[in-house]
Amino acid sequence: MKAPQRVPGVEARAGKFPGPSLIPALNAIQARLGWLPREELEKLALDARRPRYEIEGLISFYPHFRTSPPPPVSVSVCHDLSCFLHDGEARIAELRERHGEAEDVEIVEVSCLGRCDSAPACAVNSRPAPITEVDDLIAAARNAGVGHAAARTRSEPWPNDPYPAGSGIVERYTTLRALLAGDLAPDDLVSALKDSGLRGMGGAGFPTGQKWDLVRGAEGSVKYAICNADESEPGTFKDRQILATQPHLVLEGLLCGMAVIGAEEGWVFIRHEYGPEEHVLREELETLRAAGVVGPDSCGSGRRLNVEIFVSPGGYILGEETALIECMEGHRGEPRNKPPFPGVHGLHGRPTLMNSVETFADVPIIAQRGAQWWKDQGRGEAVGWKFFAVSGHVEQPDVYCVPMGTTVRELIDLAGGVTGGRGVGAVQPGGASSNFIGPDLLDLELDFGTAAQAGTMLGSGALVVLAEGTDELAAATNVLRFFRNESCGKCVPCRVGSTKAHDILRGVLDEGVPLDGPRRARIIELEEVMRKTSICGLGQVALGPVISVLGLDKGGAAARPQPKPEGAAGQPER
Repeated sequence: MKAPQRVPGVEARAGKFPGPSLIPALNAIQARLGWLPREELEKLALDARRPRYEIEGLISFYPHFRTSPPPPVSVSVCHDLSCFLHDGEARIAELRERHGEAEDVEIVEVSCLGRCDSAPACAVNSRPAPITEVDDLIAAARNAGVGHAAARTRSEPWPNDPYPAGSGIVERYTTLRALLAGDLAPDDLVSALKDSGLRGMGGAGFPTGQKWDLVRGAEGSVKYAICNADESEPGTFKDRQILATQPHLVLEGLLCGMAVIGAEEGWVFIRHEYGPEEHVLREELETLRAAGVVGPDSCGSGRRLNVEIFVSPGGYILGEETALIECMEGHRGEPRNKPPFPGVHGLHGRPTLMNSVETFADVPIIAQRGAQWWKDQGRGEAVGWKFFAVSGHVEQPDVYCVPMGTTVRELIDLAGGVTGGRGVGAVQPGGASSNFIGPDLLDLELDFGTAAQAGTMLGSGALVVLAEGTDELAAATNVLRFFRNESCGKCVPCRVGSTKAHDILRGVLDEGVPLDGPRRARIIELEEVMRKTSICGLGQVALGPVISVLGLDKGGAAARPQPKPEGAAGQPER
């Protein structure tokens, strides 16, 4: 990644060292050796002329980095909501009983792996798999190795794909070619996006055309574009499947954004747990480079369009756009105070366009079929298609692409209904950061406005179903644990408040006493303080699910309105 020229002896903003980012180099060392030996870090510090304490600060922040040699077999097991609902705790206990004493096996509970459709999910030596396959993978790891998992694909295009099944590079990328050839004016594409009503599908819901217009009009000769593929929220895995099945649409949308705003450099920022999907993206990029679609003379236009993949070193907070940028610049992934916003002052201080995977993937079909066509795909006042990841207590957890405005009940029916024919106890309609709703709201039409009116939010489109009889407070406490663990620690309300609240709730659950009196009052007080004073959306929404569960016995709706999120998981534009 290119970076501003380093001035000897001068530190960057807030005492941070300027780039280039050392994270790709650290990722490469760990990929080669399995961990980060001291001698390798010393060599990196000398070669990059960067202080060791800066490198150590990076390593200590990001959970992916290891500072000690891994055992021959490393098993990561998810303990978050969708896996919790599938007896994850008992299955983890069984794993520890079978393999916990083995000297060559390490079993670590981790945050969501993005495989909620195969819950309880795990990864053996970074290969994702359902927990039922762990024993076989441990045996394989002790012998020839676990190999690489393939991304799950499909034969038929999703309804947001304008290209027929089996089409190749020649038939695809027609919107990009039209832009670069001058057959489609950038203003016309921006107008189409505005007229279509397309909003940020990572959770922010910010109008896409307006964002593109703002970055296009921002001052500066150097601009950047980033696709945020770091979905890391429990229950959320729809971007994973879009990357696996529509890499051409994601990359075309990103390249069109670059062409419109005047950027030469673009990145797909992808979580390291998405190895199979990263492989699909890299194959598509190699094909584009060979065909001259990406490179110094994109599509013969004389314009340079270059796209690279930046692999995240881990941490849910990196879904927040400014934390993501801090990571790409080579710093600890802590959110910035705003304004300024990335569209004006983003990567390396340059105007930066950032959209989610699903948002970019929707651009080509809107450009080709028009804004009105997109509007007509939704139901009622809703517009367009929407991808939902449905998991939890359903028979067929999967990704479903449906008209925006589809009801909660219809999505559950698409997923085969509640397991065992049970009734619905509660639903999180927009991922871990959304408030729970009760069974009286199963006919809620899912859209940004309708979800907000119901006291929850559409979020990232991750619908998690809890069957009737599920301990809803235990489920909400599981969600809170995720936020506590994933807090970057920068601000006190989030760091301390989430810990205090979790301690109170665990005490209630472990002791079996009602959450009433002073303890209930303290939870409500902590939620208000965190919501009003946390720097970013993580702290602002962390206790919302708990508060909503406390209100479920009073009619099923959330106890209070959900704060307006800046993006998915309350985070700006995932």
